[in-house]
Amino acid sequence: MPSQQVLQEKINEVEQITQLIKKHKVIGIASLQKVRAAQLQELKKKLSDKAYMKVIKNTLMKLAIENCKEKPELKKIEEHLTGSNVYLMTDLNPFKLALLLERGKVRTTAKAGDIAAFDVIVPAGNTGQPPGPIISQLNAVGLPTRIEAGSVWINKDTLVVRKGEVISERLASVLSKLGIKPVEAGLLMKVAYDDGLVITAEQLQIDIESTKQTVEKSHAHAFALSITIAYPTKENMMTLLQLAHQKAYALSINAAVPTKDTIADLIRKAHAEMLSLGKKANQPV
Repeated sequence: MPSQQVLQEKINEVEQITQLIKKHKVIGIASLQKVRAAQLQELKKKLSDKAYMKVIKNTLMKLAIENCKEKPELKKIEEHLTGSNVYLMTDLNPFKLALLLERGKVRTTAKAGDIAAFDVIVPAGNTGQPPGPIISQLNAVGLPTRIEAGSVWINKDTLVVRKGEVISERLASVLSKLGIKPVEAGLLMKVAYDDGLVITAEQLQIDIESTKQTVEKSHAHAFALSITIAYPTKENMMTLLQLAHQKAYALSINAAVPTKDTIADLIRKAHAEMLSLGKKANQPV
């Protein structure tokens, strides 16, 4: 009887997962590696109105996928169903979802073998540690020290590890004692399914600032081209009219065509030419 009850619970769970998949346009899979339960709960709260987040066994997800044959290409995500995962069901753009997860990362203390999330510079100043073994520990990772007023001080700002480098056990211990958190923890998107399109983690990574600069540069080039060939759009119409007016005005001045806009400049031009001619006429031969 208990085994039948467990089986029925699994069947019900698979059915619930199936309905979630069918209900939402986007299914995201994120790795739970190095993600603490408290961080997951906090992220769940932040995304509660944007995405449904649930930790699901990979075996149950595969069974639910089999029930969703109307979802084209959905089976392709099965190759990513490895390790511990959390699944995000949403109607958000998958790139926006990946960005929300990226921004939801928090800094945490390092362990041996962790990767530095940024250049770690230990600032000069009082460590708050009394003299003792801490001095040799700090010196061992390249931190110059001195003893002042009963405390160990670091003499100058010192770079101890660069972004992307592995943090050693010795350095991890020192940074932890100094209260420095050089590692970012959070959910990392492995893959996203978007209404028939499977998008990998590499494709989901977007450099927002670089993309913004590229769009701005492309817009500037397109605007300049439209001006050069006089192709009217709502964005450049005012500039085209201003340029056309300037050219028409210059042409009317050079051709001495009097209008209510040019007559004053034509008279000033004629007067200046008359004075110039008069000076030349009075010059001795």
